[in-house]
Amino acid sequence: MKKYRVKPDSKVDLSKWDPEDSSEFDGNKEEGRAALAYLNGKLAELQEILYAEHKHKVLIVLQAMDTGGKDGAIRHVFKGINPQGVRVASFKVPSAIEMDHDYLWRIHQQTPGKGEMVIFNRSHYEDVLVVRVHKLVPEKVWKRRYQQINNFEKLLAEEGTTILKFYLHISAEEQKERLRARLEDPTKHWKFHPNDLKERQLWKEYLRAYEDALEKTSTRYAPWYIVPANKKWYRDLVIASVILETLKDLKMEYPQPQYDVASILRDFDALADNI
Repeated sequence: MKKYRVKPDSKVDLSKWDPEDSSEFDGNKEEGRAALAYLNGKLAELQEILYAEHKHKVLIVLQAMDTGGKDGAIRHVFKGINPQGVRVASFKVPSAIEMDHDYLWRIHQQTPGKGEMVIFNRSHYEDVLVVRVHKLVPEKVWKRRYQQINNFEKLLAEEGTTILKFYLHISAEEQKERLRARLEDPTKHWKFHPNDLKERQLWKEYLRAYEDALEKTSTRYAPWYIVPANKKWYRDLVIASVILETLKDLKMEYPQPQYDVASILRDFDALADNI
């Protein structure tokens, strides 16, 4: 899946990235789902070792346009994984208390500890996306945040956090159909808000904001992946594959016991029956 990784300091033109792409899997949707089920099992195994070893920290950042599929990706990619040691942090409009601090204050509190995997559903990147598009702060303020974010992520990486960032790339046509589907399904009405259509009118502005963010903050220690997301099953395969390969590269191991296993096994019955 290296083809989807944004190289540091490279130019990003999202019009050249096909949201319909599924070229790295030679199969159909049903075969893709079967492949994902296999990856789910492998991810579950590695996440258990991550938790048991209590050494590494893993941060996964998901960003997308409205309806891009962040919730669905979380639901499907991490299906079957033990919730112990895995946490989702969602970032909505900042509270009054959060607004009294710098924009990274609330983010740092949610970063993973040792043995933990944390998934950011939206993130600190909202402060160079929504904040920029809606002109909530002056341009000189949001422009300096790219370097601040790079410094923040470098700090996390140097302190032992593995960072993976995924931009779920959908087309404007696909977003239109997904918004319509939410209106046509009563069980999805709660996911729709009339403001979603107003936000859609800012599509080009958001694209430019994403292109800048991807260009300026994809680094060796915190890379961005542009994930084709029109096909939900392929989106999930890409994300799961990248996470799995990254966890494998950590070369994690179950911790060695701090006791004599052989001697306890030898006397196990006597010890266990002594009640």
